[in-house]
Amino acid sequence: MSETVNSDTGLDTGLDPIELEILWQSLIATVNEQAKALQRSAFSPIVREAGDLANAVFDQQGRMVAQAVTGTPGHINSLAMAAANILAEYPPETLNPGDVIITNDPYKTAGQLLDVTVLVPVWRGERPIAFFGSTIHHTDVGGYGIGAGGRDVFEEGLWIPICKLMRGRLVPKGEPDAGQWVSERNDDVWKFILSNVRQPDHMAGDLHAQMASGEIGGQRLQTLCDQHSMADIERLAEEIIRRSEEATRESIRELDAGSYDATAVLDLADGSMIDITCSMTVDPDLGEITVDYTGSSEASKWGINVVKNYTHAYTTFTVRSVLNPDIPNNHGSLAPIKMIAPKGSIVHAVPPQPGTARHVVGMFLPNCLLKALAQIKPDKAMAEGSGAVWTMQVSGNHDDGSPFITAMFTYAGGVGARATKPGLHACSYPTGISAVPIEVVEASAPIRFSKKALRMDSGGAGAQTGGLGQTIEFSVDTTREWQLNAVTSRLVEAPQGIFGGEAGAPGSFQVNGENVTTQARITLTPDDVVTLKLPGGGGYGEPTADRAGNE
Repeated sequence: MSETVNSDTGLDTGLDPIELEILWQSLIATVNEQAKALQRSAFSPIVREAGDLANAVFDQQGRMVAQAVTGTPGHINSLAMAAANILAEYPPETLNPGDVIITNDPYKTAGQLLDVTVLVPVWRGERPIAFFGSTIHHTDVGGYGIGAGGRDVFEEGLWIPICKLMRGRLVPKGEPDAGQWVSERNDDVWKFILSNVRQPDHMAGDLHAQMASGEIGGQRLQTLCDQHSMADIERLAEEIIRRSEEATRESIRELDAGSYDATAVLDLADGSMIDITCSMTVDPDLGEITVDYTGSSEASKWGINVVKNYTHAYTTFTVRSVLNPDIPNNHGSLAPIKMIAPKGSIVHAVPPQPGTARHVVGMFLPNCLLKALAQIKPDKAMAEGSGAVWTMQVSGNHDDGSPFITAMFTYAGGVGARATKPGLHACSYPTGISAVPIEVVEASAPIRFSKKALRMDSGGAGAQTGGLGQTIEFSVDTTREWQLNAVTSRLVEAPQGIFGGEAGAPGSFQVNGENVTTQARITLTPDDVVTLKLPGGGGYGEPTADRAGNE
């Protein structure tokens, strides 16, 4: 590489601007290929069809350098924190070629036992030069399932501590490939995991998909280093992270100093209310923003509590979306956004508080954050939307007695309107995942959908109208009782409009026309029909004569 001096810092970066851009695009292509390999080979429909995953590459220090252009903010930005936690327990110098690390520790990763993180080191010579990480939503990890009814984290499923899923072994003399490192299954870990899940073949398949995607990322990174005569990616990582951090701080320096407060209220099926309070402090001198959630509700008895990583993930995502969304999302661009979340609150769960359905609150946080940001950048603001996707999981037995369980399938309501555009219909902001097609859901279990349609007039009126929710109706073809884990929200408190815009319609969750009033798993009969009516988004600005509602 040609040697150049960066004019901003005077440091010898070894990268000229053209070469830096080539390397950056190659790195993005590498993590995108990693993500595609994972999505195409995964067993779980929520990963394969909906894209509920995260992939990223980390440097030797465990700093996220680049992420794949897919997945959810909750997974991606939680993965950024998870890698550092994993490497704190297994420092790079203690690893061997062939080691692969796994965990689903919710308090150190993404807040839910169903989200499993796998970290694959990339070795060049005798040292690891990078790590490819992935987090995906597995179909099942035993326990309660994808509902909010678990009374503590131990009831929610199998907790996998940070450990080696695969172990590197140096082949001794006298064996084929003597002197080479090989990767072998850590049999005890595999046995513990697969003995505690309902669908071990699916679990094993998804774990192999995660490892394979990391291996593909590593192969492509080796090729990149070969082509550019790089021993590692440290100088490249340092320059990418430094530029990203400085660009983020510059965007904050353009804002007015001050503290901006906001609140938002989320209701659950059982009638309980969750208050989210945030105070956003802008410090242009330091180029930093601090978000303080002091005053938010205490932890819930239901499994909707959010760990600090997941709160941080949606906080940084929302702030960065309004500031400058074109800046790469990595360790550098996340650093200037600080967060305070009181321990034991709904936004900072601690063991053993349950959190399988933490997305209900986590995906709702942008509704509060955007109210604070509207005071800073009103032209970039957005009215409240439906918030979290509604998640469903159906389980039971076929007529021959054999069990079935669906992977999580999700549906979205309307997005809040913006200054110059109406809200999007049935769109899963802020998570970014797609809905699993009903044909795929029906193929995975005896579920039959009788209705799936936009919910007309559910968007709030305004100068720009809120997005429409949708109506879903389904039943199960069985002669036996079946169980439904349903996670819904915003059934009373409608998504609010902004700057004079009107509220959207609240949601509705019914069985046979009767409202469901629990967050726990429910048992239903063969003739029961489930009807979901998802909320619409709020409107932006005072309604005009020709925008009195959605047509």
